[in-house]
Amino acid sequence: MASKKSRKDVIYSIEKLMDQPINVKLNGGREVTGVLKGFDQAMNLVLDETREWVRDISDPNKRSLVPDPDTPNQMVEETRFLGVCVVKGTLVVCISPYDGSEEIENPFGEEDE
Repeated sequence: MASKKSRKDVIYSIEKLMDQPINVKLNGGREVTGVLKGFDQAMNLVLDETREWVRDISDPNKRSLVPDPDTPNQMVEETRFLGVCVVKGTLVVCISPYDGSEEIENPFGEEDE
């Protein structure tokens, strides 16, 4: 008989991301990037060196582009530096490592017998 995972089993621990840069998607389409310094059970986050990606006013699904001061005829995504931030957990939609993600075993998949 295949063993079922307990509802309290941890699939992925956010503790692995402490003191590392992360991307956070928020309700309303906002996105921020920063170094994770702390969190709690309500998923409130403390981020350092936080940068918010500015959204295009005409199309909120796109990031705003501005001319690159270092490269002529190039556009870069506009960001706004926020510094140290506390992000309320009820606003968090998605948290991911800044430098990509890793593949984990499907915790809900059927086990082979």
